[in-house]
Amino acid sequence: MNRISQLFNIDYPIIQAGMIWASGWRLASAVSNAGGLGLLGAGSMYPDVLKEHIDKCKQATNKPFGVNLPLLYPNIEEHVKIIIENKVPIVFTSAGNPKTWTSILKAEGIKVVHVVASAAFALKSEAAGVDAIVAEGFEAGGHNGKEETTTLVLIPSVCQAVKIPVIAAGGIATGRAMTAAFALGASGVQVGSRFIATPEASSHDHFKQAILDAKEGDTLLSLKKLTPVRLLKNEFFKNVKAAEESGADNESLKNLLGKGRAKKGMFEGDMTEGELEVGQVSAIIDKIMPAADVVAEIWDEFQATKKELCLNS
Repeated sequence: MNRISQLFNIDYPIIQAGMIWASGWRLASAVSNAGGLGLLGAGSMYPDVLKEHIDKCKQATNKPFGVNLPLLYPNIEEHVKIIIENKVPIVFTSAGNPKTWTSILKAEGIKVVHVVASAAFALKSEAAGVDAIVAEGFEAGGHNGKEETTTLVLIPSVCQAVKIPVIAAGGIATGRAMTAAFALGASGVQVGSRFIATPEASSHDHFKQAILDAKEGDTLLSLKKLTPVRLLKNEFFKNVKAAEESGADNESLKNLLGKGRAKKGMFEGDMTEGELEVGQVSAIIDKIMPAADVVAEIWDEFQATKKELCLNS
């Protein structure tokens, strides 16, 4: 067992990202049952919905699982209360200051991991007392760092900066990519987009099919004036791009974004006007397969690639 496997008491250092509108109890429990770490995506859940998914996840697995908690969420206090009351063992925090909640969560015996996009924020997270870091390159889907640092550059930079374990994220969907992340110093990988293309993901089938159809260049960072987010190109994306190119201010972009745009696309299946958050690695995802098979395929290819590299050295 390596540092991440030991920290979370899991078989394989493969973490399923807590993605909005994709990561419900079915996906999280399936990944945990397969030996990885499943995460519930609290960013798209009201407090009562989060409680329901925690309860169902506990019923579906006796393995460790966690919650991904965006710290800018408006009901953050209620979410933290539910997590503590229901004794969730692991929390991945993102999109906010880790100092705010880390000590409170750790006082309850919860392992805390924070997602960062730079070595500077990794150091701040380590100082806040987190147990590990997710270093996410800008290949990743969804919200991204403004620095636009790639995974290949970010991972060694963060590993050099901190002493705590580092989990690599952004552009990882295969065992070969996992091998590369470990060669750069990571102790685990967080996989997002690959797990959307599973039967257990709660995303709409239209969104899953759009991921299978995606080619290189079909995702781009958008809404940089607000919070950079990687989106699959569609009519909504084109409208945002046109607005940005015409010099639209923040307020105009917020009005264009509106409310519920991500739910409309990823959960309800509107491929025209919905916000479709997915990573660049969607270009190499070509089939829907069970989450357990994804974990096994990544791990088996990781082991085979390490052996191959040793034989060829």
